[in-house]
Parts: sequence; C-alpha cells; structure tokens
Amino acid sequence: MDPKLTEVSQLFERFKADFIRNDFDTCSKLLSQLKVLLTEFRSLPPLFEETPNAVHELTIARDIYEHAVVLSVKIEDQDAFERDFFQLKPYYTDAHSRIPQSPQEYPILGLNLLRLLVQNRIAEFHTELELLSASAVANNCIKHAVELEQSFMEGAYNRVLSARQTVPHETYVYFMYLLAKTVRDEIAGCCEMAYDSLSINDVRKILLFSSDKELFEYVKEEHPEWDIKNGFVILKKAKESAACKEIPSLQLINQTLSYARELEWIV
Repeated sequence: MDPKLTEVSQLFERFKADFIRNDFDTCSKLLSQLKVLLTEFRSLPPLFEETPNAVHELTIARDIYEHAVVLSVKIEDQDAFERDFFQLKPYYTDAHSRIPQSPQEYPILGLNLLRLLVQNRIAEFHTELELLSASAVANNCIKHAVELEQSFMEGAYNRVLSARQTVPHETYVYFMYLLAKTVRDEIAGCCEMAYDSLSINDVRKILLFSSDKELFEYVKEEHPEWDIKNGFVILKKAKESAACKEIPSLQLINQTLSYARELEWIV
C-alpha cells in the first residue's frame, strides 16, 4: 500500500477511536491533519485522476468527510457542517460511479435538508431536493425532512414538534431541537398577542411540553417577562411591552411575499 494512504488510514483509525470515546477536541485536531493529507491524493475531487489506489483513496476520503459532518453536529457547529457537507457532496454526485454507495449518504443528505429548514433557507431546500434521485426522495431520512417542511409551511406546528419523537437517525436530534425552539417561539408570540393569561396546563399543552418543569424552564430562559401566579401564566406584561413590535398581519404579509419570491426564484 502507498505510504501516504497507510498514514491516512492509521490516522483515521485514531480519529474513529476518539470519536467513539466522544473526545471531540482530539477529533477536531486529527480531522485537520487528515484534510491536509488528503490534498496529496490526485484521485480525489476535482481532479479524479485514475491512480492505482483511486477507489481506496476515494472511499476513505468520503468516509472521513462523512465523519466530519457528523462531528460538526456533535459539537453543534453549523458553519463547520456547511463546509464539510460541500466537501463531501462531490463524492455523492461526481464519484458515485467510481465507488460503492455509502450507507450514510441518505441520512446525511436528509440532515442537510433539515439544516436548511432550521435556517429558513427554503429556496435552497427545494433546490437541493430537486437534485435528488427518486430513490433518494423515497428514503425515510429524506421523507422526514420533506414532511417537516410541508408541516412548517402549513403552520401545523404541532406536527413539527411531534416529529421529534420519530427522528429517522440519531444525528437529527440537534437540528430537531433547534426547529422545535423556533416553532415554540412562534407559538409563544401568537399567545402573547391573543391572550392576557392562560392556565399553566393550557400553555403546557399548546407548547407541547411533557411536564410543567419543562415549561417553567422554557419560560425562565426564553420569556422572563412572563409571570406565573396561582396556576396561570400572565402574558399581559409581555403584550404591553411589545407595543413597538411589528403588527402581526404585516409580518405575515412580508413573510408570504418572501415565500412567493423564493418560489418564483425556484421556478
């Protein structure tokens, strides 16, 4: 075996061992070294030269970038996720005829769709979706992201929050948490404008918390202006302090126009 390929293989084994131990600081350092070493393989994108070890080099490079994407989720670094995903993507598109398909391809493609949804990048979400094959779209990981997007656009927030219980892959938990937070903030904003107060039980059901403790923690962290007294959540103060906020109807109009512009761009 080529000495450089041997060095990469050995370093990658160390990376995977540290990854299993959740030593993510060491993983990040090893990943930087691996990426530098990969630049010496001319069989990798964008050159794709037919070298004697091309298949092995392409396969191990893809595996490294797949682990890099998952690592970015583990350390909750969305910028790193985007960089690593776009470094990985050519191995799913341009190199698909050169090496066998990875079992992690569909979970990672679905994870990227979920990231775009969390970041409200709807136009890019649909662009990426259009590039996928029929078999990919039929995969549970992709379908999960598509169904979430449909529920989000329909305003069916309860379906979005409930979907956290049925994630198709454990790496989806982080982005589902971010999406649930966004949805809860939207619902909480509507409650502030519609009610002076609600019972604790009603607020817990509306925000789909499983316990009062979770609700109290959410209020403490996200809405300290709310008061909890005698079994009720007092929203009046929040409503009075929001006098300078944009009128909800105007916000809805602006959001609708934004979606229309994005749809027109897609078409």
